Amino acid sequence: MQLRYQYRLHPDAAQHEALARAFGCARTVFNDGLRARQDAREAGLPYIVDGELSKRVITEAKKTPERAWLGEVSAVVLQQALADLNTAYRNFFASVAGKRKGPKAAPPRFRSRKDNRQAIRFTKNARFAIMPGGKLRLPKIGDVEVRWSRALPAEPSSVTVVKDAAGRYFASFVVEVAEQSLPPADAEVGIDLGLAHFAVTSEGWKIDSPRFLRRAEKKLKKLQRALSRKEKGSNNRAKARRKVARQHAKVTDTRHEFHHQLSTQIIRDNQAVHVEDLAVVGLARTKLAKSVHDAGWSQFIAMLEYKAKLYGRTFHRIDRWFPSSKLCSECGALQESMPLNVRSWICACGAAHDRDVNAAINILAAGRADRRNACGGPVRPPLAVAQPSEAGSHRGAA
Repeated sequence: MQLRYQYRLHPDAAQHEALARAFGCARTVFNDGLRARQDAREAGLPYIVDGELSKRVITEAKKTPERAWLGEVSAVVLQQALADLNTAYRNFFASVAGKRKGPKAAPPRFRSRKDNRQAIRFTKNARFAIMPGGKLRLPKIGDVEVRWSRALPAEPSSVTVVKDAAGRYFASFVVEVAEQSLPPADAEVGIDLGLAHFAVTSEGWKIDSPRFLRRAEKKLKKLQRALSRKEKGSNNRAKARRKVARQHAKVTDTRHEFHHQLSTQIIRDNQAVHVEDLAVVGLARTKLAKSVHDAGWSQFIAMLEYKAKLYGRTFHRIDRWFPSSKLCSECGALQESMPLNVRSWICACGAAHDRDVNAAINILAAGRADRRNACGGPVRPPLAVAQPSEAGSHRGAA
């Protein structure tokens, strides 16, 4: 399977300028290609195929005085920018035709030079290289210093250089990694995600919600207030914006590290992991939107899924309509309603339940049942013989 390994870059002043030039050229090629296809559509002309578009906006454009400066950057960077445009169009067409799963894909939009995040991609054709001294050699940019936090497991197939909103540079390598094996584990776990606790397992383990954004709100409020008082277009406003971006980046990195550590621990200790397929998009439209985004459930579940595949574990999603909170894990009785303010309840059978632990136990049971059914087990309960005391249908009854 393919994984991304990301490392911090520290370019010097000349490399800063070279990277800014590459970002601008890639953005220009993307916008020129998008504009050419839009103009052709408005004029009633056929769709411009990929090869013809590359010839127009790259090969022939370099020969014109207006775009001669495109030759100052690697040709692979320009080709990859156009490949991103082609991918965006294919996703849009597949979405319109109903061949693409997930939310509808919008048509491509023009890239702005004011976007705080910029990226360029180098493939093997660009002949980027990791030098013996540890620096990353990028064509027409130079040897850039890399902060290696860990060694790459294999030869990378491509590298994407990213500049984030905080002004930091990263190199993101795509590496083909073979599946690894962990010692077999006897345990299986069901996980119920929430806001009061970030996660509750079927074993009764409750992980407190870190609430990274909530804890940083006071400092962010102060920085945002300072930003709002700066004159638009001034250098002081740009400095204030970077301070806000750095604080947001700190929150994002801390949350990312928390998700990595917790997901690794869960995958290491359990042979199978079962989670509920949450409707995060719908929950993000409610009054709990900030807390939902602060938790980062989607990112955490994605980590569990790819790590389970990498280490040979089983990962399973439970249907989001499964009533895990309203179902008694002892007798199977279904409650009519279960408001969010009810954190513990007693079933008619006498079993006392903690809401979150009970939900996690039900998720584990449902995941095991789904796995048995998928492996050829009985989907429906066996037929029972009717007893004489049971009421039957009478002849002639409608």
